[in-house]
Amino acid sequence: MDAVPAGPRPYVLLSCATSIDGYIDDATGQRLLLSNADDLARVDAVRAGCDAILVGAGTVRRDDPRLVIRSERLRRARMDRGLPPSPVKVTLTGRGDLDPSARFFTVGDADRIVYCASPAVAKTSEVLDGLATVVDAGDPLDPARALADLAGRGVDRLMVEGGGSVHAQFLTAGLADELHLVVAPFFVGDPRAPRFVRDGPFPWHPGRRARVVEARQIGDVVLVRYALSERCPDA
Repeated sequence: MDAVPAGPRPYVLLSCATSIDGYIDDATGQRLLLSNADDLARVDAVRAGCDAILVGAGTVRRDDPRLVIRSERLRRARMDRGLPPSPVKVTLTGRGDLDPSARFFTVGDADRIVYCASPAVAKTSEVLDGLATVVDAGDPLDPARALADLAGRGVDRLMVEGGGSVHAQFLTAGLADELHLVVAPFFVGDPRAPRFVRDGPFPWHPGRRARVVEARQIGDVVLVRYALSERCPDA
């Protein structure tokens, strides 16, 4: 287990694709495809420009993501800059319920970091058995402590890819600098399905609107980039 140092946090970019009515999946048990090939290529390029990619443990369990750069050209470009082919993989867990056979741990050569709530650290370290660096991030788990630790490890730019509870944690805590929101051209309409974010006291409201820095059609989806802090440059 590593200690968490104090320090500045990385630039935090949130990325999410939703239906028109704000759902990130349906309730069928099969992953819902919200994006398209061109937008997935864009996401791959955004990932390639980051030092680390973070998802919640629920996303690791539900979607079994690889979190690696798909494009050989982008992997080579990173290596030409002296970087590993794919960014560091990061997850957050309150209970340590992670499967060591998940692709998060078995695919690719990137470093893996698991930030745990204090009571789950011993269990998680035992279950993962060296597959990842396990870090105590407080009780309850504090995303700000995780960010401080990532900054101490040289992570300057972090991409957060969900799920809804993780996005809500970063947004309500004011820990996000930029949001990439992709809207697919259909509805889900099922209250059992997960939404983009859960309820909470968000810093952006009718009296304090987020700033739009880009809106772009990509095939049949629309990308909207929002500036959520002064650190976000204009398009």
